[in-house]
Amino acid sequence: MKLTFTLFTLIISSICLAQNYNVAMQVSKSDLELTSYAKDSTANALVIYDHGNSFVDEETFWLRVQVKQKIKILRTEGIERGEVEVKLYKGKSSKEKILNIRGATHNLVDGEMVKTGLEQNAIFREENENYTLVKFVLPNVKVGSVITYSYETQSRFMSKYQPWYFQGPDPVLYSEYNTSIPGNYEYNIKLVGSMPLEVNETSLKKNCIDLRGDAGADCAIAKYVMKNIPAYKPEGFTTTPLNYTARIEYELSVVRGFDGSVDKLTKSWVDVDKELKSDKDFGRQISKKSLVKNILPKEITSIDNDLKKAKAVHQFVLDNYRWNQKYERYDVSVKNTVKEKIGSAFEINMLLENLLTSEGFKVYPILISTRGNGLATKIYPVLTDFNYLILKTSIDDKDYYLDATEPYLSFGELPFRALNQYVRLIDFEDGSYWEDIKIEDYSTRIHKIELSSFKDDVFNGEVVSKSTGYQAHDLKRMHSENPQSYKENKAEKYSEIAIEEHRVSDLGKNSYEFEENIHFTLEPEFIGNKIYLNPFVVKFFEENPFKLQQRTYPIDFGYKDIYNYVLNIDLGEDLNVVEIPGSVNYTLPNKSSGTFLFNIEHKENQLTLYFKVKFDKAIYAPELYDYLKKFMDTVVETQNNTVIVLERN
Repeated sequence: MKLTFTLFTLIISSICLAQNYNVAMQVSKSDLELTSYAKDSTANALVIYDHGNSFVDEETFWLRVQVKQKIKILRTEGIERGEVEVKLYKGKSSKEKILNIRGATHNLVDGEMVKTGLEQNAIFREENENYTLVKFVLPNVKVGSVITYSYETQSRFMSKYQPWYFQGPDPVLYSEYNTSIPGNYEYNIKLVGSMPLEVNETSLKKNCIDLRGDAGADCAIAKYVMKNIPAYKPEGFTTTPLNYTARIEYELSVVRGFDGSVDKLTKSWVDVDKELKSDKDFGRQISKKSLVKNILPKEITSIDNDLKKAKAVHQFVLDNYRWNQKYERYDVSVKNTVKEKIGSAFEINMLLENLLTSEGFKVYPILISTRGNGLATKIYPVLTDFNYLILKTSIDDKDYYLDATEPYLSFGELPFRALNQYVRLIDFEDGSYWEDIKIEDYSTRIHKIELSSFKDDVFNGEVVSKSTGYQAHDLKRMHSENPQSYKENKAEKYSEIAIEEHRVSDLGKNSYEFEENIHFTLEPEFIGNKIYLNPFVVKFFEENPFKLQQRTYPIDFGYKDIYNYVLNIDLGEDLNVVEIPGSVNYTLPNKSSGTFLFNIEHKENQLTLYFKVKFDKAIYAPELYDYLKKFMDTVVETQNNTVIVLERN
């Protein structure tokens, strides 16, 4: 027994030493003395303890949610954590309440702990049409403070049981959520994010609800715990934080009345397909030849090649109808869109579906949740998850995804916002199903540079740039909307060279490619008789986009990329090579995920540089973040600090 106690003591001591903070609501002197968090030196604050308890009150049958937190302020930017906001929703017949707001700020003054309590006059309410915003401001919060607060909310809205966010903008040492759900309510429970639960315990409590008669209910009891949770810090190349922020969500699926009634709220996809087919905003807007009768001109309807005809119909919609930037799935009217020449994404693409169907093409509508809207729930149907519509058709045994909202997309391309991993294809005959969206083609950006005619200490040069796929979209849009501004911005960006002439090839708005040609002069750096030249007269990356200490969510480019740079220097008879840098060959793990190649060849009077960055995946798991970060460090370092040394004869 003594040995067991000793081991237990050692384990507890090691946990305390590892965390350094007192993981409980009670504030200790060590909490105030500590000034940093070793696992995240950039953290503005640290949530030491986070606790929630949700249950249904036996007397009122309201959902009660009790919350308490303890937070250490580490930086000036973290002081704002002392201002807490709670949103209380209003319904037609009821509104949420908040009770028992308590809080305190703890500081160390002359080596002694000083506690300052929350005053009632520091609690404010702002009334809005749909909710009440309750704010309370803790006193005397500064760097080094530890703040504690607690409150309880009460709600009659059981359709969404209180979700719990384990992860937020600050790292969290310990987060615990306890729930008690009466058997009257059955929820689909979803754990979001990649963080694992350290505790996931469930049990059954008999007669937790007793109405002092024959009616009552058992309760499902659950305890969820996460520990050492990194902060969610936003960074580029991702979708919405809602996809990856660690949390538990609840979707009400069944309500059982004490009278024996059962109301099933969550339906199967078979049920949803039937509803969509008869939906006035969906099924009744699809494949209706009467809605688009006599719209297409004869020069399109008379085309006898299927692919050419489909492209012509797609172009007809792009040329004659405009997207109003709205995504709504409701109040959809193809008839009004035809009349007004403008419509939502659903209306524009349903118009395209009707036109293609009227010309004999088999077209499937596809429901999408856009990148900014979050990933759609797969485990059960949630139609409100979807906020966008695209189409799919097959021509000559090849599948094409179609969208007619963007004039800068080529036929078969989707807008970037639609690249969100998977979609729901609606087939009213054989049933809907999930389908992955994978862009197999690489989008590319290529610069080919020629440096020649070294006269009067100046190089004359030419840049031929070509972009394809998603790399071309923004360039086409910016140039088409304001050619002069586009060229001025390019001259400002390419500050290392003096642009003499700039031409853009007119390939059309929805060409797959974008090409431009720049003639320039370049004045290199001279030290004595030697010429020091950074060969990257234009750069792909100004800096490493990956800067976080730790990233817990995927790196989502949306598509596969290739960056290619080729420079040829004609040395002629005036220049000799003194020094050139060595080669670089950098490969990401698993070889098939990405490569960086850099090499310079010197043959006779020609110096040729090759630079290629290739990303073979659209999405990289967070476990590869450190590798990508080092990879991009090498790429940027090569661009910024490569020097070729030449000398004049």
